[in-house]
Amino acid sequence: MRIATLLVVLWLVIGFVAATQRGYFSGSDTNCAEVGSVVLTVVAGPLNYLGANPRIECDLPQPST
Repeated sequence: MRIATLLVVLWLVIGFVAATQRGYFSGSDTNCAEVGSVVLTVVAGPLNYLGANPRIECDLPQPST
């Protein structure tokens, strides 16, 4: 069980490093696509270094005026 936990934590740390290298944490404009891409990049972990580039596109409904 300890090895599995260590592997999951290491996987997520590698994903966080990949998201940092892509500059996802440097922008001030935050929307659902940006947040989704960051989360997916962190979850993808080492797959980012094997060519995965997860992106999310989302359209939120605009409020009526």
